[in-house]
Amino acid sequence: MRKLILASVSAIALFGAAACSDSGSGTDATTTQSTTPPVTDPAAPTMQPVEPDPAIPADPAPAAPAQ
Repeated sequence: MRKLILASVSAIALFGAAACSDSGSGTDATTTQSTTPPVTDPAAPTMQPVEPDPAIPADPAPAAPAQ
């Protein structure tokens, strides 16, 4: 039990140190920018919901067990 507690405390300390660590250079060279949504083509077909086929039952009866 003592080993489990020690391992948990060590893991928490390790994750805390990793979360607070600095990359060393002091600045981050990456940038972010917003994107514009794609232009929609008015002639493109729209997605329509598919209606279930009435010939196929929604919940088929289970097959009889083999004897």
